[in-house]
Amino acid sequence: MGRHSLAEEPVPHPLDPPSRPAAGRSETTGSHRVVGKQGPRRRIAKWPIAVAGLAVLGTLGILGWNWADGELTNRAEAQAASCSGGRTDIRITVTPQVAAPVQAAATRWNQDLTVVHGSCVHVEVQSRPAPEVYNALTGAAGAAAIGGIPDGWISESPYWITKLAQDKPDAIGSPALSIGAGPAGGGYQFVALAGPAIDETQQRATQSFRGFLKEPAQLADLAAATAKQP
Repeated sequence: MGRHSLAEEPVPHPLDPPSRPAAGRSETTGSHRVVGKQGPRRRIAKWPIAVAGLAVLGTLGILGWNWADGELTNRAEAQAASCSGGRTDIRITVTPQVAAPVQAAATRWNQDLTVVHGSCVHVEVQSRPAPEVYNALTGAAGAAAIGGIPDGWISESPYWITKLAQDKPDAIGSPALSIGAGPAGGGYQFVALAGPAIDETQQRATQSFRGFLKEPAQLADLAAATAKQP
């Protein structure tokens, strides 16, 4: 009988560790491939990444807004400090009842170096009774009696403004605006004036100061002064 040769399997060394199949490797059985089982993969939640991204964008947006706002403020301050367009003086004649709060408003305005029409505007306030102002504006008395024709006039009632509009309409630069309740139910009226000595910048500055008096801080001062009137 012929002898068949058999391949001899290697004999493991006594000190060698026992052989183990590699974890997760494929094993073959015949012509089929069996894939070793693996544990389930952990999925990373996407919402923390989205929240973190929004937080970063929000922070960058705030920083950008603050930077832009600061740049605008710096430019405005630089423009006011330089007064590159020169200085314009306006004079507001005020009824004595509200002279104090209007003067306080003018002080704040001047301290801010307010620029109108490219020019720093300085506001001067003087107190005169309404009849004197009316006579000077209509020519019934010399303008020197009230220190010259003012750029604006605050009367203690609409009566004097209406009378001026009827008797000398060309003295009115813009319609009168109420800046607070006056005595006996009347209202303090602020009118911007017109005349040969009042240029466009002065007219615009007067109207801007009138708007400034309509802001909450100035209105509160005017209301407090009115409350003290008998």
